[in-house]
Amino acid sequence: MRRYPEVEMDVEDDEFAKLIRRMNPPRVVIDNDSCGDATVIRVDSVNKHGILLEVVQVLTDLDLVIRKAYISSDGSWFMDVFNVTDCNGNKLWDEEIISYIKKSLESEACLFPKLQNSVGIMPSTEDTLIEITGSDRPGLLSEVCAVLATQMSHVVKAELWTHNNRVAAVLHVTHESTEGAIEDPQQLSTLKELLCNVLRGDHDPRMGTMTVSMGLTHTERRLHQMMFHDRDYERVEVKEAVGNKSRPQVTVMDCSEKDYTVVILRSKDRPKLLFDTICTLTDMQYVVFHGTASAGKEEAYQEYYIRHVDGLPISSEGEQQYLIQCLEAAVERRASDGLELELKTEDEVGSLSEITRVFRENGLTIRRAEISTEGGKEVDTFHLSETSGNPVDAKTIDSIRRQLGQTIVRVKQNPLLEAKPPEVVSTVSFFFGNLFRASFQSFRLIRSYS
Repeated sequence: MRRYPEVEMDVEDDEFAKLIRRMNPPRVVIDNDSCGDATVIRVDSVNKHGILLEVVQVLTDLDLVIRKAYISSDGSWFMDVFNVTDCNGNKLWDEEIISYIKKSLESEACLFPKLQNSVGIMPSTEDTLIEITGSDRPGLLSEVCAVLATQMSHVVKAELWTHNNRVAAVLHVTHESTEGAIEDPQQLSTLKELLCNVLRGDHDPRMGTMTVSMGLTHTERRLHQMMFHDRDYERVEVKEAVGNKSRPQVTVMDCSEKDYTVVILRSKDRPKLLFDTICTLTDMQYVVFHGTASAGKEEAYQEYYIRHVDGLPISSEGEQQYLIQCLEAAVERRASDGLELELKTEDEVGSLSEITRVFRENGLTIRRAEISTEGGKEVDTFHLSETSGNPVDAKTIDSIRRQLGQTIVRVKQNPLLEAKPPEVVSTVSFFFGNLFRASFQSFRLIRSYS
């Protein structure tokens, strides 16, 4: 098998390679004329492992919807084309947003992407960042919040994901007396001991973990990494029927004539789906050489031509199955077909503990949660289901409203939409031909703007 040059990793980067990239900074073109229903963003840059994730991360962090994407890299050069809209389906006309995208994608942070576990970490004294993983169960977040409240710790920002009986959360907490980071080593040690006891599953040999970092991180990427390292892709028991269309459909196969591994993913479309898959491929040390993605009203389609960072395609069926499991998990972690509940209340110590206690007493399980505080207000979003798996009924919602008193509650139901999958084409060369035609057209467009 032909061996290709290895993709440079950040830890082995030398000053000459950095100089070459500085002499060839990314070129970003934002075009509102060539497409009728989307803004076209073209990125032309020296290639570097991780740069694709950095670009997608910039766009998704702005809550932009990526309708289509064309990805191509040839040797040391990298070209991407994205058709994007805002969350309301409109083109991007705001000059401030357009300027921010250009500056972000042309910055050194994008030129020299970091691949460490804690992405973009910086010293901070405003709060303490706590990462926890463990065995999921009903009422777990309520117990975690109760522990924090007893230790005079206040959650100012947090995000929690659950998948396959596992849970991961990134919490920003402050000390009640100082309203700043928790700096006392003894208090941090006590917190760790108490939280690990709560996170330990009754019948799970894996211990709960709690780590502390005085810094900032890209929360969503970190959650993917935490759940991956906690092996949430390992299914304890398969409840879904064979062929369940609600689950993502991932196919991995060889493209022997080009020495690529082909990954095809079909899934119900949702926000940030492209970020989730690219993040997982990057953290698993795969390089996307060519790819295409499209998002329809009901289904998203993604196709990638990949190799490992050592320059070789996947060589075993076992590794193929491992990649399939990990991509399925990446898609499912953020998926939710249950009840979305948004709460707005005064930012007070113990308020989150009270809210989660009410959920637990009403027999609800938290599937995902996002907590934020600003200007004396607390805004929380929870994805909930009954512990039995049944839909949350109106009586339960009314009970929550009564118990939470002055808290503003907004309810949004997200029923699962059944999507009819498109016809499957089994010829890899057909995919490959269409992909390179799209990539060549994108290359000509990029050069015309240079």
